[in-house]
Amino acid sequence: MEIAENATLVVVDVQQGFEELDFWGPRNNPGADDNIASLIDVWQASGRPVVFVRHDSTQPGSPLRAGHEGNGFKGYVEERRGKGGAELLVTKDVNSAFYGSPDLDAWLKGAGISQIVLAGIQTNMCVETTARMGGNLGYDVVVAFDATYTFDLEGPFGWRCGADEVARASAVSLHGGGFARVVTTEEVVDAAG
Repeated sequence: MEIAENATLVVVDVQQGFEELDFWGPRNNPGADDNIASLIDVWQASGRPVVFVRHDSTQPGSPLRAGHEGNGFKGYVEERRGKGGAELLVTKDVNSAFYGSPDLDAWLKGAGISQIVLAGIQTNMCVETTARMGGNLGYDVVVAFDATYTFDLEGPFGWRCGADEVARASAVSLHGGGFARVVTTEEVVDAAG
C-alpha cells in the first residue's frame, strides 16, 4: 500500500460525547483511541494535512449538541490540534464530512489531494458515510479500521447487532463494494513512514 506525500488524514467526530455510554450503549474496539492518536502523530510529524471533523448535532438531548461539553473533541485530539502542517476544522450536522463547513471536497481539490485516510467514530455511521461519498467523488479512500469504533445497534423487526458485528459489516460493505480499502493502523503507519 502507498500513502501519498499529501494524503490527508480525516479524523471524524472524536468527541467527548461518545464517552456517554448510558446514551450510546456498549462499544467495541477499546484500542481505537490509541490508534487514532498514533495516526495524528504520524501525519503531523510528516507534515501531511489533517482534517478534524466535529459533529454539531441538532438533536435535543444529544451528547454531541453544540453548547454541551460532549460536543468538544476528546482531550488527546484537542491537545494535538495546531501541532502539524496544514489543518482544517470541518463542522457538520449530518453523517458525511463532505456535507460540512467549510466544503471538504473543495479544500481537498484546491490542494491537489486525491487520497484520504479515515479514522474516528462511528465506524458504520459518519466514517462509513464519509468513505462512501469520498469514493463516489473519486478519492482514493483508505479506512484505518482499528482506528474506528461503534456501538451496538437496533434495526428493523427487532433485529439487534453487537458493535463488533456492525463494524465488520461496515468494513465488508466498504471494502467489498469498492468504496475504500479497509486496512489496519499498522499498515497505514508503515506506509506513511
